[in-house]
Amino acid sequence: MATTKTPRSRAKDKTAVTSVAAETSSAASSTESTLYVNSVEKAMKVLTAFDGSKRHLSLSEIAAATGLDISAAQRFTFTLSALGYLLKDPQSKKYELSPKLLDFTYHYLVSNELVSRAAPYLQQLAAETEEATNLTVRLDTDIVFVLRIVSRSVFNANVIVGSRLPAYCTAPGLAMLATLDDAEIDDILARTNLVQFTPSTVSQPRKIKERLARIRKQGYAHTEDEFFMGDISTAAAVVNQDGRAIGAINIAVPRVRWNAERDERRFADLVIQTAGALSARRRQEM
Repeated sequence: MATTKTPRSRAKDKTAVTSVAAETSSAASSTESTLYVNSVEKAMKVLTAFDGSKRHLSLSEIAAATGLDISAAQRFTFTLSALGYLLKDPQSKKYELSPKLLDFTYHYLVSNELVSRAAPYLQQLAAETEEATNLTVRLDTDIVFVLRIVSRSVFNANVIVGSRLPAYCTAPGLAMLATLDDAEIDDILARTNLVQFTPSTVSQPRKIKERLARIRKQGYAHTEDEFFMGDISTAAAVVNQDGRAIGAINIAVPRVRWNAERDERRFADLVIQTAGALSARRRQEM
């Protein structure tokens, strides 16, 4: 059984790597470019040191987490505080993230075309099923929730916009992985910490690849109790003109409300139709 952790802290337990080998090579060459600004990287390291499990950090803790010396950590925290992105407690002297960082989330959501297009579809899907509906995208070896319509029977309040979960054991992640070629899948699985979160988690690479082959044929992914016990999810990928996933639509249902005979085929058809409509609309707008 998995230990009790939030989705964000579970994701942090895994090694952060790029999504495919080509991206890894590209990222490495980018950091070696004369255009690369190391001070920006260091500032981002300070911000990402606050990972949810560490809400308040002292200067020495920030230095240890980022690999910066105390003097550099002090300069970066002072600058980020002056810009409004960090808050400093005058008594404890510890730092925390500022709500100003949510500006980036807001601007991402309102400027992202897929999120804007998907919103009415998700709302309609949620109204029709009376269940939670989500739009996720793949980031590295994880999925990230970028739009979420919760239901009155919402199963897990820990999953919010910005939450990250592993791709290999979630329906949206599997739906997106199924659109990739075998070499990319092998690369992603090789760099993923394939944890057995629950007794139902499929974590063996061979079985995952067999599963992805079935998902390609049927057009949707379905998981039960694989990351959260009691959570059932059905998903289909939103694809670009090349057939590669740019996101996934899923319906999440608590087990107490699930009726396999009534729900699985119905929900599969709904996510396939919704993802297909979003994919077609994107192609028309290209």
